[in-house]
Amino acid sequence: MDEALFLTIDFGTQSVRVGLFDKRGHQVAMEKEEYTPPYFSRHPNYAEQNADTYVEYLAKASRRLIKNNPDYIGRIVGATLSCFRDTAVLLDKDKKPLRPCILWLDQRMAENAKPLPFFSRLAFRIVGMTDTVNFNRARCVANWIRENEPETWKKVDKYVGISTYFVYRLTGNLIDCASALAGHYPINMKKQAWYPNPMHHLKGQIFGIEERMLPDLVPSGTLFGTITHEAHELTGLPEGLKLYSAGSDKSCETLGLGVIDTTNAAISYGTASTVETTRDCYAVSEPFLPGYPSCVPGYYNMDIQVYRGYWMINWFLKEFGGRSDIPNLEGPSAADFDKKLPLVPPGCDGLVLQPYWGPPLSRPLAKGAIIGFSDSITQEHFYRAIVEGIGYALREGLEKFERKLHHRIPALRVSGGGSRSDEICQITADIFGKPVTRVQTYESSSLGAAIAGFLAAGEFNNLKEAVSAMVETQETFYPDAETHEKYNVLYENVYLKIYPHLKGIYREIKNFNFNEEKRLSAKEKDKNK
Repeated sequence: MDEALFLTIDFGTQSVRVGLFDKRGHQVAMEKEEYTPPYFSRHPNYAEQNADTYVEYLAKASRRLIKNNPDYIGRIVGATLSCFRDTAVLLDKDKKPLRPCILWLDQRMAENAKPLPFFSRLAFRIVGMTDTVNFNRARCVANWIRENEPETWKKVDKYVGISTYFVYRLTGNLIDCASALAGHYPINMKKQAWYPNPMHHLKGQIFGIEERMLPDLVPSGTLFGTITHEAHELTGLPEGLKLYSAGSDKSCETLGLGVIDTTNAAISYGTASTVETTRDCYAVSEPFLPGYPSCVPGYYNMDIQVYRGYWMINWFLKEFGGRSDIPNLEGPSAADFDKKLPLVPPGCDGLVLQPYWGPPLSRPLAKGAIIGFSDSITQEHFYRAIVEGIGYALREGLEKFERKLHHRIPALRVSGGGSRSDEICQITADIFGKPVTRVQTYESSSLGAAIAGFLAAGEFNNLKEAVSAMVETQETFYPDAETHEKYNVLYENVYLKIYPHLKGIYREIKNFNFNEEKRLSAKEKDKNK
């Protein structure tokens, strides 16, 4: 009898991948479509994309997969979907998008001129979370739309995650799971349910989303529905194919690395870089940052993110590495710079970078910082400092996990684009002082979605059995003791001290930028009168 296959749909920030996996974790087939462009910017620091554009790219990839693999179609027992996080779709009464999505990369901020109620502000002030709450409110798309596009906001019938919209387009059901909705939504992650009456709930009110606008939630591992005739006509996916709930791209990536307990942590070197581990009980990652439900039921992920992570590599290549925007005329690639990493000594001759090109929730005032420049610093130093800075930030996150868990996490597994580089994997091992292991595929988010899907379909008895069958460890990079000690000196005596020393200065920068934005806005309004 032919072995069962599972179909995975993996929406990333840069591309969508549609794959087929067997129960041994082998990638039987995979088709990929890169978005061109991945987003558009009407103003500096904006990042938007049409929700239906993603569906069109999915259709290209899925139709090609089906066409190229006709013998496999009858073996597919189900499908799962994983997706990037914190990107909302605003739907009208006909469930049509009212405007382009504002992506998680977007940097716009709501003004929130109307404060929260006095007692709410007092409660947050008592626990020292005023700056974090204000930052969270400012980053909420709902709050920004209400202020800046009131006519659009009046038409909003449903406010859903981008993954929810994809499920709707495939099954006709406006439904999702809590694992897919990490971000700015009024959701109780521990209970995997919306906050009751969120506009008046202490935490729920931060997000500015009315209860009537929210979709239904189901647990991970639940049947969302089946591929409709309309979706079949568009994508080529088999009509009636079962679509099961899984979770976010990062949760699936962690599962795809085989990280199902705290004996390992998962490092994702993607557009956003994260450190995650998995528990069978709920635990917050850091104050006001919840644990997230895993893509399999009964588990939770502790998660800390470097907001723009390996996006910084593309930023560096474009701004400083000679990468050209002219078609067919490109400068050096990341792989070219990776080969030069050994030419720069560990610690970059004292050049230290803190990678807050997008501030973390726990440090909403933070900006990116680089210290230690001298006339001997080269492009290669700058590139290595980015790699090391992201490593330092993720190590800081892992150490927060370890303090909460009251034990060390002895080993790491790594995925994402950065994990393709042997040099980056070795630097990671040296910074953390822990062995770093890759698994059989770089498409670990798709692999994790397949594991979650096979479990949901009853093809395995439990999570450990599924991971044992489907995840295969490959190369392991071991830390060099002397290099690790060098990194310890810079990490403890320089990196960890940058933010505390600069926090007041960051506040002044924030005030300056805020006043400048108000001045320019007033000037623009006067000009339009």
